[in-house]
Amino acid sequence: MKLLVTGAAGFIGSHLCLRLLKQGDEVIAVDDLSLGQEKFLKPCFDFKSFSFKKMTLLDFTGVKEICKNVDRVWHLAANSDIASGGQATDIDLKIGTLATYNILEAMRLNGVKDFVFSSTSAVYGEADVKPTPENYGPLLPISFYGASKLACEALATAFAHNDHMKVWIFRFANIVGSHTTHGAIHDFIKKLKKNPKELEILGDGRQAKSYLHIDDCLDGMFCGIKNSQNDISLYNLASQGTFSVDQIADSVIEAMKLSAKKKFSGGTQGWRGDVAQTHLDGSRLQKLGFAPKMDSAQAVVQSIMDIISDGDMGISS
Repeated sequence: MKLLVTGAAGFIGSHLCLRLLKQGDEVIAVDDLSLGQEKFLKPCFDFKSFSFKKMTLLDFTGVKEICKNVDRVWHLAANSDIASGGQATDIDLKIGTLATYNILEAMRLNGVKDFVFSSTSAVYGEADVKPTPENYGPLLPISFYGASKLACEALATAFAHNDHMKVWIFRFANIVGSHTTHGAIHDFIKKLKKNPKELEILGDGRQAKSYLHIDDCLDGMFCGIKNSQNDISLYNLASQGTFSVDQIADSVIEAMKLSAKKKFSGGTQGWRGDVAQTHLDGSRLQKLGFAPKMDSAQAVVQSIMDIISDGDMGISS
């Protein structure tokens, strides 16, 4: 297939591009490189079926052009640094919601019918039911990122209904692995590189979430696309259990062979808009045959080793 991947130089996008290329697809990769890094795509340039274009999805003319003659769009571009949305409240509106509208409208004008969207557990807000299923409501996100993703879901389903598109929406748990540019694991390693004796931890460390390794994430998306017969498919994408921020800190300190003292900033949230406790029910996708190889704890520990062994942050094992 001829595929367009947005946010291609980001964490998930770079892994996805390589997976698609290895299975024989042609990949057109786009990214504005505001968070993504072109170096993450280095293995992809070895494939003749790969091309990369630096561009913003707010340029509708460019988006319409790049959507020509593609079979499917994998839309991963977003402001994945959730905390930053609290300081600049229009970031998620622009590069989340408006960019998604541009993609969907460009698809409509070009007759592209397949749309894969990376959503998030943040759309649930502070859910009362845990593990949280896909039919939980009302959806009351507390971050601008979550609000934008929920708006994008609504746009996708509206386009699907009005233009006979096929849409797959995946509400991700916290995805972890190499090529990360933010998040607790990334931040802890960065802080410990700067000060190996003390680790500042935002909140009280009791924040606990579902974590999914990038390899399992891609397996889950491919499983959902292959086995769903619906025009609109919505899945939580998660592994078993949760893992706390304090446990992540201990795991990073141990992996880096340090004896750093932990210092907590206090409060129940890492930042304003942070959902402190998330636990997704992933049974809907698992009934289609998806079986994560790692639970949340194993995913975190493996991703720490991935980052250290890959040297993403100047660390070598």
